[in-house]
Parts: sequence; C-alpha cells; structure tokens
Amino acid sequence: MTPTLTTPHTAVTARELAPREQEALRHIAAGHTYLQTARHMGLSKHTVDAYLRRIRAKLNVNTTAEMTRIAIALGL
Repeated sequence: MTPTLTTPHTAVTARELAPREQEALRHIAAGHTYLQTARHMGLSKHTVDAYLRRIRAKLNVNTTAEMTRIAIALGL
C-alpha cells in the first residue's frame, strides 16, 4: 500500500512522481543542495531544477520546506 498525503488542495501518492523525481526529492529533503543532488544523480543542476519545478507543480507547493514535509510524510 502506498502512503497518501492529503492536504487541503491535493491528495498525493509517491507513485504520482517519476522515479527520478522521487530520487531528487529524497536528496533535497535530506538537505542536499541542487548541485550536490545533481552530482550524485549524474545530472546538471538545471535538470534537477526542472525535476523540482515539476514536483512543486504536482504537489501544489511553493517552498523546499513544504516539499521536505511531504517527502517525509510519503516515506521518501
């Protein structure tokens, strides 16, 4: 069973995020910078930024703190 997080505006499951989006979110939630995340994933920081913009849109959040809270709630 996949954990679901319900907020006033959206219901999100980890399955709604692509695997690389989940990985990027995991790194950011762990406190890594975009550059550290990019190096670990073998990507450019611009690609990581694109992943995180898509994640923000899917999760309907605006800040890294909100993304981190959701990542923790989803068990990422």
